[in-house]
Amino acid sequence: MAKKILNILKNDQWLTPYASAIEGRHADAVKKEKELTSAGGKLTDFANAHKYFGLHRNQDGTWVFREWAPNATGITLIGDFSGWEAKPAFSLKRVGGGLSGVWEREFPSTTFKDGQLYKMLVEWPGGRGERIPAYATRVVQDPETHIFSAQIYAQDNEFGWTDADFRPNIAPLLIYECHIGMAQQKEDVGSYDEFRQNVLPRIASDGYNAIQIMAIQEHPYYGSFGYHVSNFFAASSRFGTPEQLKALINEAHAMGIAVIMDIVHSHAVKNENEGIGRLDGSVDQYFHHDSSRREHPAWDSLCFDYGKNEVIHFLLSNCKYWLEEYHFDGFRFDGVTSMLYYDHGLGKAFGGYADYYDGGQDTDAITYLTLANKLIHEIKPHAITIAEEMSGMPGLAVPFRDGGIGFDYRMAMGIPDYWIKMLKEKKDEDWHPTSIFWELTNRRDDEKTISYVESHDQALVGDKTVIFRLIDAKMYWHMMVDDTDADVARGMALHKMIRLVTLATINGGYLTFMGNEFGHPEWIDFPREGNGWSYKYARRQWDLVDREDLKYRFLNAFDNAMISLVGGVHNFQSLPVRKLWEKDDDQVLAFMRGDLVFVFNFNPFKSFDGYGILAPGGVYSPVLSTDSADFGGFDNINMEIEHFTMPDPLFEPAGVERLPLYLPARTALVLRKHPVAKTRKKVTRKK
Repeated sequence: MAKKILNILKNDQWLTPYASAIEGRHADAVKKEKELTSAGGKLTDFANAHKYFGLHRNQDGTWVFREWAPNATGITLIGDFSGWEAKPAFSLKRVGGGLSGVWEREFPSTTFKDGQLYKMLVEWPGGRGERIPAYATRVVQDPETHIFSAQIYAQDNEFGWTDADFRPNIAPLLIYECHIGMAQQKEDVGSYDEFRQNVLPRIASDGYNAIQIMAIQEHPYYGSFGYHVSNFFAASSRFGTPEQLKALINEAHAMGIAVIMDIVHSHAVKNENEGIGRLDGSVDQYFHHDSSRREHPAWDSLCFDYGKNEVIHFLLSNCKYWLEEYHFDGFRFDGVTSMLYYDHGLGKAFGGYADYYDGGQDTDAITYLTLANKLIHEIKPHAITIAEEMSGMPGLAVPFRDGGIGFDYRMAMGIPDYWIKMLKEKKDEDWHPTSIFWELTNRRDDEKTISYVESHDQALVGDKTVIFRLIDAKMYWHMMVDDTDADVARGMALHKMIRLVTLATINGGYLTFMGNEFGHPEWIDFPREGNGWSYKYARRQWDLVDREDLKYRFLNAFDNAMISLVGGVHNFQSLPVRKLWEKDDDQVLAFMRGDLVFVFNFNPFKSFDGYGILAPGGVYSPVLSTDSADFGGFDNINMEIEHFTMPDPLFEPAGVERLPLYLPARTALVLRKHPVAKTRKKVTRKK
C-alpha cells in the first residue's frame, strides 16, 4: 500500500527534503494522543485534571481536595478555617501508597465557608513551605500585606449564561486587543464591570467582531502585562470576580463579539509563594525542566517540560477549563516561538527552511501544541486559535490532518516591524509600493495570518506607537481641529494609509490595540518603582476621541469606516489579491479584491490628475477616501463621481483597460466596480 503523503508536503515542494521531520512530528502527536486516551474516549475526556484536582464540593455537600505533589512528604491545608495553623484534621494522605504522587482528603460539609482564604503547607525532604494549590480557581491578594492566597468562592453559584446560540461571525476576523486594567480613563486599575459597561459598546460601535483580552490568568506583578502567570486556572481577581468576567463575555456575545483569551502556556512565573514553581519542593519532578533547561534565559521565568504527561494533562485541562467555565471562543497562544525551539529562537535569523529542521526543535512542545489545537476544536468546532510566533515555522497554521500543528491563524509579526523600520529609516519619498505590497502579501498560501500595524508590543514604554513616530511631541500642541500644522497633517494621512493597506491585504484577520485606532498619544508604562508607582500611562484617555475640538475623532471615524467596508464583505480575507498597478517612481500602488479597488498614492509631494491604472473594464464608484473631511482630510476627491475605464490598445490582450483617477498626494482611495456596465461619460476631478 502506497504511503499517504501529507498535504503540507504536496502543497510546498521545498519542504520535501524535510519530509521525515514533518512526518515525524505528525506521528509523535498521533502516538501521544493514543497514549493519553488509551483508557478510552477522546482528548476532551482526558483533559479533566481540573475536575479531579483542587478543592471541590460533592453533590452531598461534602468536600474533597487533591493535589499532585510527588516529592512531598506531607501536605496540610491551612487557612481561615484553621486559624492558619497546621492541624491534623486538615492533613492530606497519599493515594495508592504514594506511587501516583497524588495527595487527597475528604472533609465534612461544614468544614469550609465561601470566601475563606487558604493555602497548602507542603513538606519535602529538607524543607517546607506555604504554597497555593496548582488548580486554584480563585486567588486574591491582601490589600495590606500584598500576600496572595487561594479563596473558596461561590461553590454553589451557577452563572446565568444566555449565549447558547452564539457562533463567531469572523469572516473576516477583526480583533480589538485589550487589557481590562488599563482600559479605563481613571489613573487606577479598571474592572471587568467597567470594561463591560464603558468599553464594550465602543468596540461594538467601532465594528470589530472579536476582542482579544490580555492578562486574564492570575499574575502577581501587574506590570508583567499578564505574561508571568502564577495561577493558571484563576481569573485575575484584581479586575473583579469570576461572575463579572462571565458577565462581560456573555454581553460581548450578545453584541456579536467573539472573545479570545491571551493564554500563556510558554512559561510560568518563578515566584514560589504565589506560583507553581517548586510546589512540592523539587526542581525536576514537578512541571518544569531540570536545572539545565529550567529557567528561560530572557524572561526570568520557568519553562514547562512538555515531555511529561502530567504537564500535558495540566495544560490541556487548562484549555478546556477556560472554554467551558468562561465560554471563551478561543485563544491567542503567547510565546509560541519560545516553545518550538530548545534555544527559544533567541538570536536566530531563520533565513531558510533548514533552520526549522536542524534538530533544535522541541518535539515535545510541538506535540503539546498540536494536541492543544485538536482538543480546543474538539470542544468548540468554531473556536479560534492564534499563534504568536515570529520564526515562520511552516505548518504552524495548517490543519493537523494536513500535517500541520493546527492553529487557525498565526500573527504576522514581521508587518509591524516593517512599518517601524520604514518610519525610522526611510524618508517619505523613498517609500516604495513594490516593497510595501511584497511585505504585506509575503505569506504561505496554506496558512492564515493576523495582520496588524501595531499591537500592545509597539505601545510599551521604550518604544513608540505609529502615531507618536509620525507626529511626536506635536501631538500635545497641534491636534486641535482648526490647527493646520503640516507635520500633524502628514502624520494623520500616513496613519490612515498604513492601516488601510494593512487591512486591505489580509488573508485571515486584522488586529489593533485599544486606543491605537484613534491615535492614542502616549505609551504604556505600568506602575513601578521607576515611575513612582503611577497609573498615568497605564490607562486609555477616551476623552480625547470624544472631544469634538480634537482631531483624534477623525482617525477613529476613518478606522470605523474602513472596518465597516472590509467587514461588510463576506469572506473578504479569502478573495484573491489582484495587483493592478505599482510604480515606485510615482509611489502609486493599486490592487483589487472582489469588486473593490484599493489605490494608494504614497507620494508626499505629487498629486496626479487623470492617473491611469489598469483595471477590468467597467464603471467604478468611490466608496472610501482617506482625504475625506470627515476623516481630517482636505476633501480633494469628489465621492459622487463615477469613473469609467478607457480602452488602451496596449493592454487589450490582457483584458484590462485604463481607469483614470485623480490621486492627491498621501491619499488612498477605494472604489467599487459596478456589476452592470454604464454608458461612459467624461470624468472630471473636483475643483
